Amino acid sequence: MSETLTTESLFAAEEPAAARILEAAHQHLFSYGYTALTMDELAHELGMSKKTLYVHFAGKDAIIERIIDVIGRTLRSRLDAVVNDPKLTFAQKVHGIVAAAGGTLAKASPTMLRDLQRFAPHIYRKIEDLRLKIIPVIFGRLIRNGIAEGMVRPDIDPAFATEFWLHAIRGLVQPATLDRTHLTLSQTLEKALHLFLSGLLTPAGRKDHEKHIAS
Repeated sequence: MSETLTTESLFAAEEPAAARILEAAHQHLFSYGYTALTMDELAHELGMSKKTLYVHFAGKDAIIERIIDVIGRTLRSRLDAVVNDPKLTFAQKVHGIVAAAGGTLAKASPTMLRDLQRFAPHIYRKIEDLRLKIIPVIFGRLIRNGIAEGMVRPDIDPAFATEFWLHAIRGLVQPATLDRTHLTLSQTLEKALHLFLSGLLTPAGRKDHEKHIAS
């Protein structure tokens, strides 16, 4: 569950030349932001001509949109695997979700998000859409599992709790918020989830959750 999503695992299913382009663009985008990523810079870094880049992708935005699509599909697959694993306890599933999501977002910087928000709002909306598709399904299922296992209070409304979590996360991962908290996306997710679960869990659930935090 602690496995991180490497560029190799992310783009391994792509055609080799396209995979190379996506890997390089992914690293550059997450490290330096949207405006720093140019087709000229990418071609130079890969030792390719710009013409070759355009054979595979219509432009920079098309590359970034493919990266986001691949990340979204991979993350959803890994989160599904964690939540659906009957061998894992509720607390193990919670920490598995943090590990999978944190591994994906570990290199994403506030600079990248701020750049996308300002200069490519259509791409930023694509990230928002992914959250809307993934969080309600995964988190809702997690809460229902927790109630069934006696780890989440039975009076909790899973639909409301999921909506609450979705809006909390949307606010916490805004670039301006990350600047104020001085936290990475991964740290934000971990701290927010710990704080949120403190109000959801039964005494047994809190004990199990705190045991995993201590380890």
